Amino acid sequence: MAINSARVKEFLNSPIRMLIDGEWVESRSGETFETHDPATGEVLATVPKGNAEDIDAAVTAARRAFDDGAWTSMRPNVRQQLIWKIADLMDEYAADLGELESLDNGKSVGIATAVDVRYAAECFRYYAGWTTKLTGSTITPSMLIADPAQEYHSYTRREPVGVCGQIIPWNFPILMAAWKLAPALATGNTIVLKPAEQTPLSALLLGQILEEAGVPAGVVNIVTGFGDAGAALSGHDDVDKVAFTGSTEVGKLIVDAAQGNLKKVSLELGGKSPNIVFADADIPAAVAGSLMGFTFNSGQACESGTRIFVHEDIYDAFSQALADATAGLKVGPGNDPEAAVTPLVSQEQLDRVTRYFDEGKAAGARALVGGSRVGDSGFYVEPTVFVDTTPDMSIVREEIFGPVAVLIPFTTDEEAIAAANDTEYGLAAGLWTKDLSRAHKVAARLQAGQVWINTFHAFDNALPFGGYHQSGWGRELGADAIDLYTQIKAVNIAL
Repeated sequence: MAINSARVKEFLNSPIRMLIDGEWVESRSGETFETHDPATGEVLATVPKGNAEDIDAAVTAARRAFDDGAWTSMRPNVRQQLIWKIADLMDEYAADLGELESLDNGKSVGIATAVDVRYAAECFRYYAGWTTKLTGSTITPSMLIADPAQEYHSYTRREPVGVCGQIIPWNFPILMAAWKLAPALATGNTIVLKPAEQTPLSALLLGQILEEAGVPAGVVNIVTGFGDAGAALSGHDDVDKVAFTGSTEVGKLIVDAAQGNLKKVSLELGGKSPNIVFADADIPAAVAGSLMGFTFNSGQACESGTRIFVHEDIYDAFSQALADATAGLKVGPGNDPEAAVTPLVSQEQLDRVTRYFDEGKAAGARALVGGSRVGDSGFYVEPTVFVDTTPDMSIVREEIFGPVAVLIPFTTDEEAIAAANDTEYGLAAGLWTKDLSRAHKVAARLQAGQVWINTFHAFDNALPFGGYHQSGWGRELGADAIDLYTQIKAVNIAL
């Protein structure tokens, strides 16, 4: 795609390096890899291929920055101002970050700029406020074993975990970097960030912004590379915590790698989210919301509402309306403001989604709309709705990570709830009804980390995000993320 931003042109035309201990460096091995423009498949940039040696250098820098105390002991209001400055700079460079994100990921420039980057900046602002609100508590002990007659002063301290390894995915690169970095920085940790190999560029540009904001050397290190770099980070004995967003399969490998020193682990993993449309729903609103639920970001969102359960009384009308709306979506590159579905991130992802097309059809499902690749250049697929499915089909049970949904009729509320919960995942769920009582009752019974009622993909930095079952461990965002990056120390003083 044509590049409009002078800053992005300069960034791409300059040697691209990793950030370790305040220096922009090549990989120790000198190896590089290419990142591609999903709209054309052409090479966008050449990036350092970090390995275990680079990870070790970055961890060493992060450990030094943590142990010397300059960051952790910085006055909370000073750290607050610095993190707020990061947000201000992200707003200043929003158009640059958004265009680079679109070039590297394939997503809409408009959405990347107005949604991803702005929301990421607000995430830094939200956690900037937390720097001055990290409190412990005083406790009056009742049954002290050491000396029951002695008076004691007892209190708790909330302290940073230490060196944090953070591994982010390719579907929302700049946003996921903010979700990880902001709470970790606010709580006084130091970081080694490993962006996805498919989309490393916006994290590196963010690294320049962190430098400009005044983040000290070694506090944030950014190493680009593949799974071996992520494995080295997850298994490093001098890393105190690892946070990962990505597939459930890789999440399990992260857990295995973390066993060596029993580091803290938080995981935001896959999903196969149900979206239930009851007979009393506002059908036009439910159609529009359900469409957005499985096509937003070209379906490359872990919480996508890809299993759409529709009451049998409105199934035919809803199905036709959804099919018509889906067929009306324009497929095109991220710089086309009219394109509602942009390319998938990579050839690998294109192959994955088209394989599910074939599997679904072979198993007997019917594509009510879509079901094919678009063109022969770039990584485009048609937004697709399958019907005539059975619960055992791969397109019903497995995460496709493309603009693909299945429509499934139901008769009773109990049937819908049971089918919605019939999954190994539990990240998100949606439901559409005008009955307030039903909405609350069903929401309480859905096994999902977040439930949206008469909406979908509704986020806020103050609301926790995470999943049940194999959708992960822990919650990002909100006050819950503070718990991910701090630990509690109890102090007991004999008076």
